[in-house]
Amino acid sequence: MSAQEGMSAPNRERVVATGARALPGWIRQLSVGLAVMGMSLFAYGAVTGNDRAWHAFQFNWLFFTIVSSAAVMFVAVQRITTARWSRGVIRFLEGYVAFLPFAWLALVLMVFVGKGHVYPWWNTLGELGPEKQLYLGHQFFALRSVGVFTVLCALQLWYVWTSVRLDVGVAPEGGASWATAIRARMRAAFGEERRELHSTHSLQGRIAVFMAIAFGFGWCVLAWDQSMSLDPHFFSTMYGWQVFMGGWLVALMTFSVLVRFWRNRLGAEDLVTEAHYHDIGKLCFGFTAFWGYITFAQFLVIWYGNMPEETHFFTQRLTHAWTNWTVAIVVLAFVLPFFGLLSIKAKLFAPTMLLFAACSTLGIWIQRYIEVYPSVYGAVSNAPFGVWEVGIALGFLGVWGFSYSSFMDAFPKFRVFLLTSPYRDEVQVPVDPKTMEPLPAHE
Repeated sequence: MSAQEGMSAPNRERVVATGARALPGWIRQLSVGLAVMGMSLFAYGAVTGNDRAWHAFQFNWLFFTIVSSAAVMFVAVQRITTARWSRGVIRFLEGYVAFLPFAWLALVLMVFVGKGHVYPWWNTLGELGPEKQLYLGHQFFALRSVGVFTVLCALQLWYVWTSVRLDVGVAPEGGASWATAIRARMRAAFGEERRELHSTHSLQGRIAVFMAIAFGFGWCVLAWDQSMSLDPHFFSTMYGWQVFMGGWLVALMTFSVLVRFWRNRLGAEDLVTEAHYHDIGKLCFGFTAFWGYITFAQFLVIWYGNMPEETHFFTQRLTHAWTNWTVAIVVLAFVLPFFGLLSIKAKLFAPTMLLFAACSTLGIWIQRYIEVYPSVYGAVSNAPFGVWEVGIALGFLGVWGFSYSSFMDAFPKFRVFLLTSPYRDEVQVPVDPKTMEPLPAHE
């Protein structure tokens, strides 16, 4: 991924002007319409005591929240690795963070309001073994799930705040007028450019490392609590990271789509290049292979172990009404994108990349459905899939679209500072932000 390195700094005014074009108004209007429709449907189901509305809400929460959180983690990985190739495009991924406040509220709603509808064991906890009763104890469960997600959200919001602050500091008018007060707060106490670069770089390094730990541990816990626990007799040590790596894959696939959209929308052919397309396409291919590897590895270990408390999970999903859904996951999330993205041209050609991104995204969405519904509904002749699942999914899509479009309109659409600052590459050899003297070794 060195094709982006060694390039001269573009003109700052031109970068700000390029990113000044707002999103079409219909995108936000459509997002609001979908959000109102979908969340009204959920509210109706919740008020009337319809458990299926809660289950649709839960699996869509898992899908959209893991993708958004994984996107911000990928942004932080750029800091951990001191990457330069992504400076022109990474803001498009930072916008995913705007969904997390809603996701936090939705989790609180599920844990404290919908508990008896969402978690099948909630009202029958006493029938489980003592270890399960301890781990799934109501108070411990609620505090664990909400506490872990709160820490992760706080770290991710803080990280993106520090990133956007640099750009707002040098381009305070780079965003919609309704967000002027937010940008002014960000810009408060913004100092000399070189010192701000190094102090922010140092701070982000610390946040990113703690975020990586919180992300890996936190999503394992949340996957156990919000997905695996729905079948309280099943357990798998690989379950957590298999779940969050699906979100990581979708974050990259949707990133490949948004990079193309923003390049065309902003006319930023010199800032967003085909080298970016190829780099992101390689990541999509690589993590498709990795997702397939850990998914099959989990299945293989359970298959040859042949322990009833483990095998029933996959038996249930490979029989009755769930068989075709499970096969669809494998085809959409692995077979098609893996073989389809083998060539360079497939990664660069927009129609093929968009096709495989759509396949992968749909496949992981179905995976979230299959994680939840068989554990709740068991062996059925017809899978419960219809208005509740699709309508609430569209509601989540609307909320996500509104959150993302609001973020992208509120702040500079490029990392103006790291693209244009004459000091931008000094971060490769960090200095002490207080003394501005080079550190004796890489931090």
